[in-house]
Amino acid sequence: MADSNVLREIFATLQQGRPDAAERACREQLALSPDNEGLLLLLSLSLQRQDRYEEAVHGYARLTELFPQTAAYWSNYATALRFAGRRAEAVAVASKAVALAPTEAVHYTVLGQAQLEHGDHPAAQESLLKACSLDPTSPEAHIHAANALVAVRDAQAYTLLRPWRSWLPLDPPEQLLLAHLLMTIGDAGDAYDVLTELTRRAPMHLPARLQLGNLHERKNELDNAEALLADTALRFPSMDPQARLEMAHLRATLAARRGRLDEARAILESEGPRTRLDYAHYFLLADIADKEGDTKAAMEALAIAHALQVEELTPIAPGRFAPDAVVLPNAVGRLGEGEYRAWPALTAPQASQSPVFIVGFPRSGTTLLEQMLDAHPKLQSMDERPFFTILGNELADYGVEMPHDIGRLNQRDCDELRKRYLGLVAEKIRRRWDARLVDKNPLNMLWLPLIKRLFPEAKFILALRHPCDVVLSNYMQNYRSSVLAGACATLERTAKAYVAAMESWLHHVRIIAPEVMVSRYEDLVSDFPQQVQRIATFLELDDATPMLQYDRRAREKGFIATPSYTEVIQPVSKKRIDRWRRYEREFEPVLPILEPMLRHWDYSA
Repeated sequence: MADSNVLREIFATLQQGRPDAAERACREQLALSPDNEGLLLLLSLSLQRQDRYEEAVHGYARLTELFPQTAAYWSNYATALRFAGRRAEAVAVASKAVALAPTEAVHYTVLGQAQLEHGDHPAAQESLLKACSLDPTSPEAHIHAANALVAVRDAQAYTLLRPWRSWLPLDPPEQLLLAHLLMTIGDAGDAYDVLTELTRRAPMHLPARLQLGNLHERKNELDNAEALLADTALRFPSMDPQARLEMAHLRATLAARRGRLDEARAILESEGPRTRLDYAHYFLLADIADKEGDTKAAMEALAIAHALQVEELTPIAPGRFAPDAVVLPNAVGRLGEGEYRAWPALTAPQASQSPVFIVGFPRSGTTLLEQMLDAHPKLQSMDERPFFTILGNELADYGVEMPHDIGRLNQRDCDELRKRYLGLVAEKIRRRWDARLVDKNPLNMLWLPLIKRLFPEAKFILALRHPCDVVLSNYMQNYRSSVLAGACATLERTAKAYVAAMESWLHHVRIIAPEVMVSRYEDLVSDFPQQVQRIATFLELDDATPMLQYDRRAREKGFIATPSYTEVIQPVSKKRIDRWRRYEREFEPVLPILEPMLRHWDYSA
């Protein structure tokens, strides 16, 4: 039997990053003691560190035979099966670990990961949320739960990741996933901190470097991205095929950002997608083809992109992609006029103490408006945040149905909800209390009744743009949220989603009568100074001048958490007006759907 000193020496070798040496030492000792528990565990770990997962599976399986009541060995066995690609077996084995230790969060985390990879997303979400409840301090449980939820309940994923600063440092796979999730929910600054900590600790970690390069591009730091790309190419003269494809995709993205469209398209077409379901590849290809005026190629690439995206997201959120699915669930509820008039009178902040809300269907110019307002010293924006979705979900957990039960909220309820809202804001920005808050979230237009209840004197700016341009632009976006991805899966569905959102807004505006200014994108870019003054007057700002230089402020901010991040760092331009007319043939079946809104807002088709 191997003594404790031998085991400590082998473990130290493993910790020094020499798994091959640890493996040799284990095998030498196992020849003398074939079923030694410690040696079998260290051998399996050393094989796993060398990515020899099938061999590691045998070692863990033997441990479960020798020690069938040890839940940790069943979890290790399940993890090795996952890495070996034996997903169904991994779920069955991880379930045994949970059965043996039903109060230990780590086993639910392993089970949830196995279920997620096996395609059982509802079960994975349940297992991972169970792990979070058993151990509220577990970084792994929260990261993997957020990963399981981000496409279907991004607001809940946002909440799960809030304590991330206390988790670092993590093992590289978890830290990379954390950075990816923070980017997905729009926290690029946080993702940057996570990645730079990892690359300082492990400067030769190739996946971290590639992810950091993509983040530089997303923050409009093109020089930094190109420098990192060049340095990585020098440091890694040879790399595995997957990393090479990631490098190529980043090169193509940067070439497109620099206006070298021919080069970007050639890279994408020669290298191909990174994985079978790499719909981001086709969305980028479509964007390049559109900029080149090749509308046929753009629509062909978009058809592939959406088909792959639907294939990936349907198992995660099947209800979003069913043929009869409601295109925009939050647009369904309608507050009755009698319900609104029955609201009891409550004390609430005045307009000067309330946020300014920028709303409108996505891709209507809301980001441009936000950057304009944020450039003014008396206003402070916080980028796009799902705070009212979070509040709505929390109310739903208490059985408060939106919007019909809003009248049930008493003075204390509303005070607490405002406090909760301001607490969420304070977590994301360092609040300047001499500035009015600007809350830009396009689909807050669907939360109008709740916003009106909490901030009855708040002012709204509705961003309006030609519905056809809006529909086309949304159809061309790679949305991570299953709600928007499902709503924009076809031009027809996108048009229906637009009409549903606008009908909900118009219905509630008629009943609630908030103070609203309509800002037409076409007017804004055609006569920018006059429209800026109009906005300043509406918001009772003395000097509109700072808003005229919004693009400078946007460049200073770097990261902008919307698809418009490449556009709002530039001065206003008319080039996006009537872009849809290049696709008139594709819009023929869509125009009848949009006709009520075209007529209402006096747009020509």
